Amino acid sequence: MSDDWEGEHWRHNVAPMSGESREGMPLSVNRPPAEDLRPWIARLVAAKIEAGPQSLIRCGMCNDLVYQRIVINGDWTATSADGTGHYRDETLLFGPHSRYMPLSCSGSVIAIGVGLRPGALELLTGKPVEPLVDRIEREDALGLITGDLKQQYPPDGEPEEWLETLEAALRRRIAELDPLHPDPITTAFELAGFADPNLTLTEFSKRQGVSLRKLERLVKRDFGLTPKQVLRRARALDIAAQLCGVADEDEAEQLMLRYFDQSHLIREFAAFFGTTPSSFRSAPRPLMTINVETRQARRLEELQRLKPGQHRPWTNGH
Repeated sequence: MSDDWEGEHWRHNVAPMSGESREGMPLSVNRPPAEDLRPWIARLVAAKIEAGPQSLIRCGMCNDLVYQRIVINGDWTATSADGTGHYRDETLLFGPHSRYMPLSCSGSVIAIGVGLRPGALELLTGKPVEPLVDRIEREDALGLITGDLKQQYPPDGEPEEWLETLEAALRRRIAELDPLHPDPITTAFELAGFADPNLTLTEFSKRQGVSLRKLERLVKRDFGLTPKQVLRRARALDIAAQLCGVADEDEAEQLMLRYFDQSHLIREFAAFFGTTPSSFRSAPRPLMTINVETRQARRLEELQRLKPGQHRPWTNGH
């Protein structure tokens, strides 16, 4: 019988190697890229969990960005808009999500990834983002692999070493392409959504000096979703981070006040995650915790409430 993260045996059979939260959930090593990459690259992330071959993590994720991920050693299964796929030792392009994507991994977890800023996918690869929503494609769209996968990203390596390798590959690609920067309006919309996902679209478009129709067109092009969908997802992901124990406790009340009442919260949360907040909180969610912690750290850094490298309030240590 396998050790399942939905049960209670996993705590004795896995070893988080890239950090853990105060509640004992595994975390990733995640940080912003070097300054010269920041116009296009939102986040670099590496997660490493050592586990026996019979261990099984059943969980999921909900991305607000396009991610290219390298998965090594473990056997992964994901249920996307195209059905159920199985993955191992390869590079995968994950689109942004309109809802929670079930995901599982048996054996040890090594996942190394690059999160792209809204609008950057098409600038760096020529691929539009909207057809990729809720999907996974098997390809090295960013040119992260230049030789043997496990020699370039050795499984016994350290997460920060992998991130430096990612940066070098991204720097080569950007130097070759000399791409434009993402549209400043969509960049501003993402930041505004981090600060207040209850913002009024009409007022935001006026501040940006564009029509509401143009704002809707730009957001759909660069995020793959409508502005209202992007903001609804932002609210749900902030609540998910709180339920996973990887949010700033000082804003817990503020996050709840974004909803009219408890029934509104439950309805909106269930629309993204297929379950109520209380049911979501009752089960360990290691992969989702890694997912939303990465976003939450980036969000607080973008809002200048945390500095890169500063101790995060939900982590062990100082």
